[in-house]
Amino acid sequence: MNGIARQLFLLAGGLVLIDFVWWQLGHFQVSPIYARSLPLGLALLAAGIFYEVRRGEPRLAAMLLAGAFLVIFTAASSLLNSFLLTVAGPNSDVFFDHLDRALGFDWYRAMLVVARHPLLNQVFFVAYNLVLPEIALLVLALSIWGRTQTVYRFCLCLALGALITMGIWTVAPAFGAMVLYELPPDLHPMLSMTGETGRAQIALLHNGPGLIVPDMLHGSLIGFPSYHCTLALLVSWHAWELKSLRWPLLLLNAIVIVSTPSQGGHHLMDVLGAVPVTALTLLMARDRSARRLFHRMPVPKNDSIDGLAPAVAPSLQATVPRS
Repeated sequence: MNGIARQLFLLAGGLVLIDFVWWQLGHFQVSPIYARSLPLGLALLAAGIFYEVRRGEPRLAAMLLAGAFLVIFTAASSLLNSFLLTVAGPNSDVFFDHLDRALGFDWYRAMLVVARHPLLNQVFFVAYNLVLPEIALLVLALSIWGRTQTVYRFCLCLALGALITMGIWTVAPAFGAMVLYELPPDLHPMLSMTGETGRAQIALLHNGPGLIVPDMLHGSLIGFPSYHCTLALLVSWHAWELKSLRWPLLLLNAIVIVSTPSQGGHHLMDVLGAVPVTALTLLMARDRSARRLFHRMPVPKNDSIDGLAPAVAPSLQATVPRS
C-alpha cells in the first residue's frame, strides 16, 4: 500500500483499539453487530492488498481498500460517538436555536411548510438518504477512471471530517432543533425526525448510552456541526474531477443541504457549521498530500468508460463469480 493508504488503516486500527479499551474500562453494553463489520473490512483489506501487490491493478485495489477502510472506520467512529456521551458537555441546542432566530430562521414554521407539501418532502427525503450511496458511487467512479490518489484523499477527508465533528460535538453537544419543539402528531408520519427522537437522545446524554446498537438513535447523535452536510460538501468537491458526475452530484447535494433541517431535524446553524469543518478538512488533507502522500498517476484524457474498458475489464472479470 502507498503511504496514505497505510496511514488510513493505522487511523482505523487506532480507533478500533480505542473503542476496545474504552469498552472494557467503561463496561458498556455493545451490540455484536459492530464486531461483524471487522471481518468484512479485513477481507476487503486483504483483497485490496492482493490486487495491488500481486496483480498490479491499482484501480481495483483502491476500490477494495477504500471499501475496507470505510467499513471499519464507520463502525469504529459510530461506536466512539456513543462512548463520548459519557464525557460530553452540557446540551447546547437552546444556544443554536437562538442563533437561528437571530438569522431569521424559524425551524418550527419551516417544518410546517415542508410537512404540508408532500412532493417536496419526498424529494427532500430521497435526496437526504442518498449521501451514503453517493460515497460508494464516487469511490467506484474515481477508481475506474484512474483517480486512485483522489480515492485515498477522499477517504482521508471523510475520516478527518468525522473526527473534527465529533470533537466539536463532545465539547458542546447538540442534537438538533427537533429536541426543542413538539410538532403536531398528524405531521409525524411526514417527517423523518421528530421531538420523540430528540428527547430520546437527550436522555442518552443524561443517562448514558445504554445498549449501543447501530440504529437511528445512536447513529444520528451529532447535531452541530452537521456531518451529513459535511459529507455532501466533500462528495461535491471530490466529484469535480469527473465531468460526467460533477453537475448531477452538485445539484443533488445542494438539495441534501437544503433538506437537512427538515429531514435531519437540524438547526440552520448545524448546516452553516459544516462549511468551516469541510474547509478545515480539505486544508488538512491538502497539506499532507503536498508533502509526500499523493503522486499523480497518468489518467485518460477524457472520462469515457468505454475508453477505459480494455484496462479495467480484466480487473472486473476477476471479481465476477462464474456460474
